[in-house]
Amino acid sequence: MRAVVVTKFGGPEVLQVIEVPTPEPGPGEVLVKVAGASVNNADVMVRTGINVQYGATGAREQFGLGTDVAGTVAAVGEGVTKFRAGDAVVRTQERLDRPLGTQAEYVLLEPWELAPAPAGVDLVQLATLGLNATTADQALDTLGLKRGDWLLVTGAAGAVGLYAVELARVRGLRVVAQANADDEPLLRAAGAELFVTRDEDLVPTVRRLVPGGVHGAIDAANLAAGAADAVRHGGAFVSLLNAAPMPRREVTMTNMAWHTDPDRLAKLAAFAGAGLISLRVARTFPLEQVVDAHEALAAGGLRGRIVLVP
Repeated sequence: MRAVVVTKFGGPEVLQVIEVPTPEPGPGEVLVKVAGASVNNADVMVRTGINVQYGATGAREQFGLGTDVAGTVAAVGEGVTKFRAGDAVVRTQERLDRPLGTQAEYVLLEPWELAPAPAGVDLVQLATLGLNATTADQALDTLGLKRGDWLLVTGAAGAVGLYAVELARVRGLRVVAQANADDEPLLRAAGAELFVTRDEDLVPTVRRLVPGGVHGAIDAANLAAGAADAVRHGGAFVSLLNAAPMPRREVTMTNMAWHTDPDRLAKLAAFAGAGLISLRVARTFPLEQVVDAHEALAAGGLRGRIVLVP
């Protein structure tokens, strides 16, 4: 089978598509035939060596690429009872040390990492769900807001930001979305009640729209203090990029790191199947064009995820 790996760190040019034997599932393992594997910033961390530099993983001769995947169970190993051949599944995971990742024709996984895919959902589209929707939903849990509270989402048209808006709507929150002006129709349709453009001075604009400030904020645009002061006294602020300011005004400041949660992923996949949250594929590339896919990710401006299709 073909798989994307790196054996040295650097730009997109270090990515390789190699031929390796198709793995066989051992005890407690599931072999998944990949329908689609999205390209995320976590892949850039692996490709550039940030995962080793900051101690997320140890050094090794080869790293596989890919954290998100959707596909079909091809075979199961001894002792696996939760899944069987033919089941459609989705998965995201936080291990960055594996010699082979999800950007491959087949991938070996453990049952606890997998969630069932809802019937009728395109698996290539479902491959965009895991990392971004899980991050958004865990961020909302961290804020601890209640129905009717105001939430500010910066970078609201991005991969995590849009899920935060949609999932906030599902929870009954009232959303102020900040993004580029031409993203307003998208975000209004996603559930944003109020909208602020990137060109506006965020904090005074939000405080004019929501007197006293919002109850909580998810900072997907890494504005840090430029967004935190829009939160009212005693509120909560979540940074997705480790940029939460020093706590002030009894605002709870959190630098949040997502974690693998298959039960949550199953819930989110069901939401997607029911049309409560969206699945957005910006572009697809065949596995052999993984370099082009990383270059497209670096160019930015995407509204959705890039998906590699074996």
